[in-house]
Amino acid sequence: MNLEKLNQYLDLNTLNITWTDAAEIVILSFIIYQVMIWIKSTRAWTLLKGFAVVLALLAVAAFFHMNTILWIAENFFSLGITALIIVFQPELRRALEQLGEKNILTTIVPFDNSRKTDERITDRTISELIKACFEMGRVRTGALIVIEQSVSLQEYDRTGIGLDSAVSSQLILNIFEKNTPLHDGAVILSGNRIRSATCYLPLSDNRNLSKELGTRHRAAVGVSEVSDSLTIVVSEETGAVSVARNGRLIRNLNQDQLREQLKMLQAKSEEKKRKKLRLWKGRGGHEDKAVQ
Repeated sequence: MNLEKLNQYLDLNTLNITWTDAAEIVILSFIIYQVMIWIKSTRAWTLLKGFAVVLALLAVAAFFHMNTILWIAENFFSLGITALIIVFQPELRRALEQLGEKNILTTIVPFDNSRKTDERITDRTISELIKACFEMGRVRTGALIVIEQSVSLQEYDRTGIGLDSAVSSQLILNIFEKNTPLHDGAVILSGNRIRSATCYLPLSDNRNLSKELGTRHRAAVGVSEVSDSLTIVVSEETGAVSVARNGRLIRNLNQDQLREQLKMLQAKSEEKKRKKLRLWKGRGGHEDKAVQ
């Protein structure tokens, strides 16, 4: 009896599919795909993974009939929609702004060059950054350089002036030279190009940071708390070079230590490319196992 019902559901001749149903499937698939792209390029991806862990724990609680935990979860998730709107307010605002922009096709369909962060930072770029940072440190010129990774920093790009220039020590020195039009604010790098300058970054509320740190260092830690970026800070008072990453500030680096931090970005980009290559190959992993 069950097999007959299953065959009945699988029989395409009995399905009454209209062109409206097909259009709905296409539209919903497109919307779900765009939502996943948006989640992947924002802080929502990290929170989504944490949310998946919570759901797995709730599934265990449901399996073992842990009623108290389920009752707490039910009452807590009743406020989930409001909490999500509050947490992702900047991202949701930007998404709605993109829908209202004239160039709507390029903002919705990811065929443009907005994902330049996949580009591997080269040894030349690393050398130019190190040269510029320690030259600025020698003459006590403050600087703030943000290197974008997976999480998009476009909302901070919009606060500055677009450049789209190749990375060079001379250009960075000119940007942060005192009393020049572009010296105030942060520079955002994407791959091997300087994307924008004079950008404003969020300040960290971390009370464990040293009181002697100024706005520049707090901005570096702040942007590292909301993204996976790496930020180089040159102190205007001491000339010391520091790096902010994952909400942590590593201070007083020498040239070799800074190079090591930047080399980690290279390794991360290479690993990302290898993962994408395996996905494009499809069954490549199974073929490798067969060869072994």
